[in-house]
Amino acid sequence: MTDFEIIARDEVDKLGEGPLWRAADQSLWWVDIVTPALNRLAVATGAVERWAMPEPIGWVVERADGGLLAGFRSGIAALDPDTRAIDFWVAPEPDRPHNRLNDAKVDATGRLWFGSKDDRDLADSGALYAMGADRRPRRQDDGYQVANGPAFSRDGQLLYHTDSGRRIVYRFAVGDEGTIGESRPFLTFDPAWGYPDGMTVDAQDCLWIAHWGGGAISRFDPDGRRMLTLPLPAHNVTSCAFGGAALDRLYVTTAAMASPGTPADGALFVLDVGVGGCPATAFAG
Repeated sequence: MTDFEIIARDEVDKLGEGPLWRAADQSLWWVDIVTPALNRLAVATGAVERWAMPEPIGWVVERADGGLLAGFRSGIAALDPDTRAIDFWVAPEPDRPHNRLNDAKVDATGRLWFGSKDDRDLADSGALYAMGADRRPRRQDDGYQVANGPAFSRDGQLLYHTDSGRRIVYRFAVGDEGTIGESRPFLTFDPAWGYPDGMTVDAQDCLWIAHWGGGAISRFDPDGRRMLTLPLPAHNVTSCAFGGAALDRLYVTTAAMASPGTPADGALFVLDVGVGGCPATAFAG
Protein backbone atom coordinates (compact mmCIF):
# COMPACT_ATOMS: atom_id res chain seq x y z
CA MET A 1 0.00 0.00 0.00
CA THR A 2 1.27 3.49 -0.82
CA ASP A 3 2.48 5.50 2.19
CA PHE A 4 0.41 8.66 1.88
CA GLU A 5 -1.42 11.31 3.87
CA ILE A 6 -4.62 13.05 2.80
CA ILE A 7 -4.63 16.76 3.54
CA ALA A 8 -7.88 17.46 5.39
CA ARG A 9 -10.03 20.38 4.26
CA ASP A 10 -13.67 21.27 4.01
CA GLU A 11 -14.00 21.11 0.21
CA VAL A 12 -12.65 18.68 -2.36
CA ASP A 13 -11.48 19.75 -5.81
CA LYS A 14 -13.72 19.17 -8.79
CA LEU A 15 -10.58 19.34 -10.93
CA GLY A 16 -7.49 19.82 -8.78
CA GLU A 17 -4.35 20.64 -10.81
CA GLY A 18 -1.07 22.54 -11.05
CA PRO A 19 0.61 22.08 -7.64
CA LEU A 20 3.32 24.68 -6.97
CA TRP A 21 5.72 24.71 -4.01
CA ARG A 22 6.67 28.20 -2.78
CA ALA A 23 9.81 27.97 -0.68
CA ALA A 24 9.53 31.60 0.46
CA ASP A 25 6.57 30.87 2.70
CA GLN A 26 6.77 27.04 2.82
CA SER A 27 3.40 26.62 1.20
CA LEU A 28 1.80 24.58 -1.54
CA TRP A 29 -0.48 26.31 -4.03
CA TRP A 30 -2.76 24.55 -6.49
CA VAL A 31 -5.89 25.23 -8.52
CA ASP A 32 -9.35 23.77 -8.90
CA ILE A 33 -9.86 24.48 -12.58
CA VAL A 34 -13.61 24.22 -12.95
CA THR A 35 -14.94 25.43 -9.57
CA PRO A 36 -12.88 27.70 -10.16
CA ALA A 37 -10.64 28.28 -7.13
CA LEU A 38 -7.09 28.86 -5.96
CA ASN A 39 -5.88 26.85 -2.94
CA ARG A 40 -3.00 27.35 -0.50
CA LEU A 41 -1.70 24.89 2.10
CA ALA A 42 0.43 26.39 4.90
CA VAL A 43 2.58 23.38 5.74
CA ALA A 44 3.58 24.60 9.20
CA THR A 45 0.00 24.74 10.45
CA GLY A 46 -1.82 22.44 8.02
CA ALA A 47 -4.31 25.23 7.30
CA VAL A 48 -5.85 25.32 3.83
CA GLU A 49 -7.21 28.54 2.32
CA ARG A 50 -9.40 28.62 -0.77
CA TRP A 51 -10.31 31.63 -2.88
CA ALA A 52 -12.90 31.84 -5.64
CA MET A 53 -11.53 32.82 -9.04
CA PRO A 54 -13.47 34.76 -11.70
CA GLU A 55 -13.08 32.10 -14.41
CA PRO A 56 -11.49 28.66 -14.98
CA ILE A 57 -7.84 28.73 -13.88
CA GLY A 58 -5.41 26.13 -15.20
CA TRP A 59 -2.19 26.92 -13.29
CA VAL A 60 -0.10 29.33 -11.26
CA VAL A 61 3.69 29.84 -11.28
CA GLU A 62 5.90 32.21 -9.32
CA ARG A 63 7.20 35.48 -10.77
CA ALA A 64 10.72 36.78 -10.27
CA ASP A 65 9.18 40.25 -9.85
CA GLY A 66 6.98 38.96 -7.04
CA GLY A 67 3.58 37.34 -6.84
CA LEU A 68 2.15 34.73 -9.16
CA LEU A 69 1.41 34.34 -12.84
CA ALA A 70 -1.86 32.55 -13.62
CA GLY A 71 -3.31 30.87 -16.69
CA PHE A 72 -7.01 31.64 -16.97
CA ARG A 73 -9.48 30.59 -19.63
CA SER A 74 -9.20 34.02 -21.24
CA GLY A 75 -5.41 34.28 -20.98
CA ILE A 76 -2.41 35.00 -18.78
CA ALA A 77 -2.52 37.41 -15.85
CA ALA A 78 -0.41 38.49 -12.89
CA LEU A 79 -2.07 37.49 -9.62
CA ASP A 80 -1.27 39.04 -6.24
CA PRO A 81 -1.38 36.17 -3.69
CA ASP A 82 -2.11 38.57 -0.83
CA THR A 83 -4.93 40.66 -2.30
CA ARG A 84 -5.99 38.29 -5.16
CA ALA A 85 -5.85 41.29 -7.50
CA ILE A 86 -5.62 40.20 -11.13
CA ASP A 87 -3.75 42.12 -13.84
CA PHE A 88 -4.52 40.70 -17.28
CA TRP A 89 -1.51 40.47 -19.63
CA VAL A 90 -2.18 38.60 -22.85
CA ALA A 91 -4.60 36.24 -24.63
CA PRO A 92 -2.47 33.61 -26.41
CA GLU A 93 -5.29 32.16 -28.53
CA PRO A 94 -7.77 34.83 -29.68
CA ASP A 95 -8.34 32.70 -32.79
CA ARG A 96 -9.46 29.67 -30.72
CA PRO A 97 -12.45 30.83 -28.65
CA HIS A 98 -13.33 27.35 -27.36
CA ASN A 99 -9.87 26.70 -25.90
CA ARG A 100 -8.61 27.24 -22.38
CA LEU A 101 -5.09 27.14 -20.94
CA ASN A 102 -4.05 23.86 -19.35
CA ASP A 103 -0.90 23.20 -17.30
CA ALA A 104 2.41 25.07 -17.27
CA LYS A 105 6.00 25.05 -15.99
CA VAL A 106 8.93 27.49 -16.02
CA ASP A 107 12.29 26.36 -17.39
CA ALA A 108 15.71 27.08 -15.85
CA THR A 109 16.05 30.33 -17.82
CA GLY A 110 12.76 31.73 -16.47
CA ARG A 111 10.77 31.07 -19.64
CA LEU A 112 7.15 29.93 -19.26
CA TRP A 113 5.91 26.87 -21.16
CA PHE A 114 2.18 26.16 -21.23
CA GLY A 115 -0.42 24.23 -23.16
CA SER A 116 -4.06 24.54 -24.15
CA LYS A 117 -7.04 22.36 -24.98
CA ASP A 118 -10.53 22.55 -26.45
CA ASP A 119 -12.73 22.99 -23.38
CA ARG A 120 -15.54 21.09 -25.13
CA ASP A 121 -13.24 18.13 -25.95
CA LEU A 122 -14.43 18.27 -29.56
CA ALA A 123 -11.40 19.48 -31.53
CA ASP A 124 -7.67 18.81 -31.65
CA SER A 125 -7.01 22.51 -31.18
CA GLY A 126 -4.60 22.36 -28.25
CA ALA A 127 -1.08 23.73 -28.60
CA LEU A 128 2.21 24.21 -26.77
CA TYR A 129 3.55 27.73 -26.17
CA ALA A 130 6.66 29.40 -24.77
CA MET A 131 6.71 32.92 -23.33
CA GLY A 132 9.63 34.98 -22.08
CA ALA A 133 9.79 38.20 -20.10
CA ASP A 134 8.59 40.11 -23.20
CA ARG A 135 5.11 38.63 -22.54
CA ARG A 136 4.79 37.41 -26.12
CA PRO A 137 3.55 33.79 -26.34
CA ARG A 138 5.06 31.83 -29.21
CA ARG A 139 3.38 28.68 -30.50
CA GLN A 140 5.86 25.79 -30.51
CA ASP A 141 3.71 22.77 -31.36
CA ASP A 142 0.10 22.21 -32.37
CA GLY A 143 -2.71 19.71 -32.90
CA TYR A 144 -3.11 18.40 -29.35
CA GLN A 145 -6.28 16.90 -27.95
CA VAL A 146 -5.25 17.79 -24.37
CA ALA A 147 -1.87 19.50 -23.93
CA ASN A 148 -0.63 18.60 -20.48
CA GLY A 149 2.16 18.31 -17.95
CA PRO A 150 5.25 20.13 -19.20
CA ALA A 151 8.37 19.09 -17.28
CA PHE A 152 12.11 19.51 -17.83
CA SER A 153 15.12 17.26 -17.44
CA ARG A 154 17.52 18.32 -14.70
CA ASP A 155 19.97 19.86 -17.18
CA GLY A 156 17.15 21.77 -18.87
CA GLN A 157 17.94 20.39 -22.30
CA LEU A 158 14.86 18.19 -22.63
CA LEU A 159 11.18 19.09 -22.43
CA TYR A 160 8.55 16.47 -21.69
CA HIS A 161 5.04 17.29 -22.87
CA THR A 162 1.90 15.17 -23.06
CA ASP A 163 -1.10 14.77 -25.28
CA SER A 164 -3.32 13.14 -22.70
CA GLY A 165 -6.04 12.28 -25.20
CA ARG A 166 -3.61 10.25 -27.30
CA ARG A 167 -1.90 8.78 -24.20
CA ILE A 168 1.50 9.90 -25.52
CA VAL A 169 4.28 11.67 -23.62
CA TYR A 170 6.58 13.48 -26.06
CA ARG A 171 10.16 14.60 -25.55
CA PHE A 172 11.76 17.60 -27.25
CA ALA A 173 15.26 19.02 -27.30
CA VAL A 174 15.17 22.63 -26.09
CA GLY A 175 17.31 25.30 -27.77
CA ASP A 176 18.94 28.26 -26.05
CA GLU A 177 16.44 30.67 -27.60
CA GLY A 178 13.39 28.81 -26.35
CA THR A 179 12.80 26.80 -29.49
CA ILE A 180 12.24 23.05 -29.57
CA GLY A 181 13.44 20.29 -31.84
CA GLU A 182 11.42 17.54 -33.47
CA SER A 183 8.63 15.95 -31.44
CA ARG A 184 9.59 12.42 -30.41
CA PRO A 185 7.34 10.02 -28.47
CA PHE A 186 8.97 9.23 -25.14
CA LEU A 187 6.39 6.74 -23.89
CA THR A 188 2.80 5.68 -24.51
CA PHE A 189 0.40 4.78 -21.72
CA ASP A 190 -1.21 1.37 -21.85
CA PRO A 191 -5.02 1.89 -21.81
CA ALA A 192 -5.12 -0.06 -18.53
CA TRP A 193 -3.05 2.75 -16.95
CA GLY A 194 -5.55 5.48 -17.80
CA TYR A 195 -4.23 8.71 -19.35
CA PRO A 196 -0.96 10.55 -18.64
CA ASP A 197 -1.64 13.87 -16.91
CA GLY A 198 0.59 16.26 -14.94
CA MET A 199 4.29 15.49 -14.43
CA THR A 200 7.42 16.43 -12.53
CA VAL A 201 11.09 15.42 -12.61
CA ASP A 202 12.91 14.32 -9.45
CA ALA A 203 16.51 14.90 -8.33
CA GLN A 204 17.59 11.68 -10.05
CA ASP A 205 16.21 12.89 -13.41
CA CYS A 206 13.29 10.46 -13.36
CA LEU A 207 9.81 11.48 -14.46
CA TRP A 208 6.73 11.16 -12.24
CA ILE A 209 3.40 11.05 -14.11
CA ALA A 210 -0.15 11.22 -12.72
CA HIS A 211 -2.67 8.70 -14.10
CA TRP A 212 -6.03 10.28 -14.99
CA GLY A 213 -8.54 7.42 -14.83
CA GLY A 214 -5.84 5.11 -13.49
CA GLY A 215 -5.83 5.84 -9.76
CA ALA A 216 -2.06 6.04 -9.44
CA ILE A 217 1.18 7.90 -9.97
CA SER A 218 4.20 6.31 -11.68
CA ARG A 219 7.94 6.93 -11.92
CA PHE A 220 9.79 6.45 -15.22
CA ASP A 221 13.54 6.45 -15.83
CA PRO A 222 15.15 8.69 -18.52
CA ASP A 223 14.77 5.86 -21.05
CA GLY A 224 11.01 5.66 -20.52
CA ARG A 225 11.00 2.46 -18.47
CA ARG A 226 8.38 2.33 -15.70
CA MET A 227 10.18 1.90 -12.40
CA LEU A 228 7.21 1.80 -10.01
CA THR A 229 3.55 2.64 -9.73
CA LEU A 230 1.94 3.89 -6.52
CA PRO A 231 -1.84 3.39 -6.27
CA LEU A 232 -4.04 6.03 -4.64
CA PRO A 233 -7.71 5.92 -3.56
CA ALA A 234 -8.71 8.48 -6.19
CA HIS A 235 -9.73 7.58 -9.73
CA ASN A 236 -8.51 10.71 -11.51
CA VAL A 237 -4.99 11.60 -10.38
CA THR A 238 -4.06 14.85 -12.08
CA SER A 239 -0.61 16.25 -11.21
CA CYS A 240 2.30 16.26 -8.79
CA ALA A 241 5.08 18.46 -7.40
CA PHE A 242 7.83 18.04 -4.83
CA GLY A 243 7.68 20.25 -1.77
CA GLY A 244 8.71 20.57 1.85
CA ALA A 245 11.81 22.23 3.27
CA ALA A 246 14.01 19.52 1.76
CA LEU A 247 11.83 19.00 -1.34
CA ASP A 248 11.38 15.41 -0.19
CA ARG A 249 7.56 15.25 -0.14
CA LEU A 250 5.51 14.59 -3.26
CA TYR A 251 2.21 16.48 -3.36
CA VAL A 252 -0.44 14.98 -5.65
CA THR A 253 -3.69 16.58 -6.85
CA THR A 254 -6.81 14.71 -7.90
CA ALA A 255 -10.29 15.39 -9.32
CA ALA A 256 -13.76 14.53 -8.06
CA MET A 257 -15.38 15.06 -11.46
CA ALA A 258 -15.81 12.21 -13.96
CA SER A 259 -15.13 9.60 -11.28
CA PRO A 260 -17.04 6.44 -10.33
CA GLY A 261 -16.85 7.44 -6.66
CA THR A 262 -13.45 6.37 -5.37
CA PRO A 263 -13.10 7.20 -1.62
CA ALA A 264 -10.69 10.15 -1.85
CA ASP A 265 -11.64 11.72 -5.19
CA GLY A 266 -10.71 15.40 -5.23
CA ALA A 267 -8.31 15.17 -2.27
CA LEU A 268 -4.78 16.51 -2.01
CA PHE A 269 -2.26 13.79 -1.14
CA VAL A 270 1.27 14.01 0.20
CA LEU A 271 3.60 11.04 -0.23
CA ASP A 272 7.02 10.00 1.01
CA VAL A 273 8.54 8.41 -2.09
CA GLY A 274 12.15 8.12 -0.97
CA VAL A 275 13.57 10.65 -3.40
CA GLY A 276 13.66 14.44 -3.57
CA GLY A 277 12.70 16.92 -6.22
CA CYS A 278 14.12 19.99 -7.93
CA PRO A 279 13.26 23.58 -6.97
CA ALA A 280 10.81 25.42 -9.19
CA THR A 281 12.09 28.36 -11.19
CA ALA A 282 10.25 31.69 -11.17
CA PHE A 283 9.04 33.31 -14.39
CA ALA A 284 11.50 36.02 -15.45
CA GLY A 285 9.09 38.91 -15.40
